[in-house]
Amino acid sequence: MNTLQRIEHWGDTHHPAWLDVIRIALGLLLFLKGVSFISDTSRLAQLISDHNSFLSSVIAVHYVAFAHLMGGFLIALGCQTRTAVMFQIPILIIAVFFVNITKGFSFLNSELWLSVITLMLLFVFLVTGSGKFSMDEWMKNHPH
Repeated sequence: MNTLQRIEHWGDTHHPAWLDVIRIALGLLLFLKGVSFISDTSRLAQLISDHNSFLSSVIAVHYVAFAHLMGGFLIALGCQTRTAVMFQIPILIIAVFFVNITKGFSFLNSELWLSVITLMLLFVFLVTGSGKFSMDEWMKNHPH
C-alpha cells in the first residue's frame, strides 16, 4: 500500500458524520459561486484579464465557472469528492495568492477570508474524502 492509498484509507476511516454537513455546505457554496460567475462573466473576466492575455482569460473564465458548478455539485453530493476537490484547489490557490490578496490583507477583505477558508476545507476533504452520507459510500454499498 503506497502513501497515497494509506492517506485515503486513513481519511475514509476517520471521517466524522458531522463533517458531511460541512462538505455539503462547501459544495453548495462553490456551486453558488459558479452561478454568480456565470451571471456576471464580465466581472470574472476583468479579474482574470488583469493577469493574463485575452485568450487565456476566456479559457480561464469558462474553466472557473464550469469547475465551480460541476465541482460544487459533485462535492455536495459526495460523488468523486477527491477528484472534484483537485479541480478546485488550483482555482482557490490563484484566488488567495494572486487575486484577493492584492486587495489587502485585512479583516474587511471578505473575499480573501472566504477563499482562504474554502481552500483549507478543500484540503480537509482531499484527505478525508466523501464521508458516510455520500454517493460514493452509497455506491460502495450498492454495487449494482
